[in-house]
Amino acid sequence: MNNEIADNVDSGLEYTLDEALAVVGFGKFQVLVLTYAGLGSMVEAMEVMILSFIGPSVKSEWGLSSGQESLITTVVFAGMLIGAYSWGLISDNYGRRIGLLSVAAVTSIFALLSAFAPNYISLVVFRMLAGIGLGGGPVYSAWFLEFVPVENRGIWMVVFSTFWTIGTILEASLAWIVMPRLGWRWLLALSSIPCFVAFIFYFLTIESPRYLYINGRINEAYNVLKKMAEINQTELPSGMLVSDKVTELNEEFTHSEETHSLSAGINKIAISKPGFSSLLMLLSPRLIKTTLLLWTIYFGNSFSYYGVVLLTSEFSSGENKCSSAIPNSHKLKGSSLYKDVFITSFAELPGLLLSAVTVDIVGRKISMALMYLFGFMFLLPLMFNLSKIWTTALLFGARMFFIGIFTVAGVYCPEIYPTPVRTTGVGVASSVGRIAGMICPLVAVDLMSGCHQMAAIILFEVVIILSGISVLLLPFETKGRGLTDIVAVYN
Repeated sequence: MNNEIADNVDSGLEYTLDEALAVVGFGKFQVLVLTYAGLGSMVEAMEVMILSFIGPSVKSEWGLSSGQESLITTVVFAGMLIGAYSWGLISDNYGRRIGLLSVAAVTSIFALLSAFAPNYISLVVFRMLAGIGLGGGPVYSAWFLEFVPVENRGIWMVVFSTFWTIGTILEASLAWIVMPRLGWRWLLALSSIPCFVAFIFYFLTIESPRYLYINGRINEAYNVLKKMAEINQTELPSGMLVSDKVTELNEEFTHSEETHSLSAGINKIAISKPGFSSLLMLLSPRLIKTTLLLWTIYFGNSFSYYGVVLLTSEFSSGENKCSSAIPNSHKLKGSSLYKDVFITSFAELPGLLLSAVTVDIVGRKISMALMYLFGFMFLLPLMFNLSKIWTTALLFGARMFFIGIFTVAGVYCPEIYPTPVRTTGVGVASSVGRIAGMICPLVAVDLMSGCHQMAAIILFEVVIILSGISVLLLPFETKGRGLTDIVAVYN
């Protein structure tokens, strides 16, 4: 396929960015980009997973109430909500590398300072600021996506998602070793090491050629593409790199799957304005349907995924009984907690494999719809009291499908948004997911603790149904399509 594209562009005098990426192909350069972006994703997973371990120890050492213990987790998600939007704006308006630097610096500094917090207030403040840095996860995914050719883009985004699971397993392993011997401060300090690695190696990163391209910095984009070709041991097409052909922003507004020429009265320009204009663009008539549907899907993903993780601990802490225990409570002390989290993290590996198999074969939309269906079916029997074996098997199956949806949605969302608002769009959607992460323990787990198991499961099922319907209403499939660089503005 790459040779065919090369022949086509070589016959002319001009070629576009997507044509150049297709000829350069996926090689050593993209592997290096994947490694750094994956490190950023792994850092985020470790710093989120650490919340499962430090709460009980801090509560015991400082004599905190349950509400104060929960606040340590809540402020991290609140910070991530702020960061996801803020870093998206910075990345879209000032460059992907500026976003990467800001995220790495903030995360590493405040993750380490958390280990030296002298009191509860300072710990809460440091964890919230670290959470703001962790909200930059969408910057890493968007940056990596923009180096990848259309062909097999889905499966490489799934590979990128595996770094999250690696991070959760690594953090659980580290906690299992460190917590019983050295305590929570050492766990926080050692867990911050990958943050500093990301900060140090930032200086080896390179600006996204697509960001340069849509901002009219064609010569700089060409130099990046030339470097990519050299490292991949390929050659750029002969001719000149030119601005992309004018295309429609979104098939939400056309019935054809093909791009169309520019109609009279419409100007297609790449807009990159700082401030709230990026958010307003997401809510413009041309994007509002897609944006609201993605917000619903991201909310449902987070609510379902974190809910299943919490339910696993809830069921195991009080098998077949009404229990006031919640995850991270005193009933889950010691090495049993670390072992349980370590084992359950492996439930995500089949989900990632399933995503890799389906995302480029049946497409993003069908993959998500089917996984929602199977996740719904796995949770449904849990309305009733079952044996421990059946309960564990159903929860693991549900977690497998929900991490699969999480992964495929992470592929679809940055693909559907145009480059000028890509990281803002993904960041805001992720922020909505963080809200679900804060609400889920307060609502669903409280129902379980109050002996309302059936009501809790019904709540999850309703959220899943709404999310599944939202997937079906998404405007178009992105499998095999080039990324959109153009924002449409009516005269």
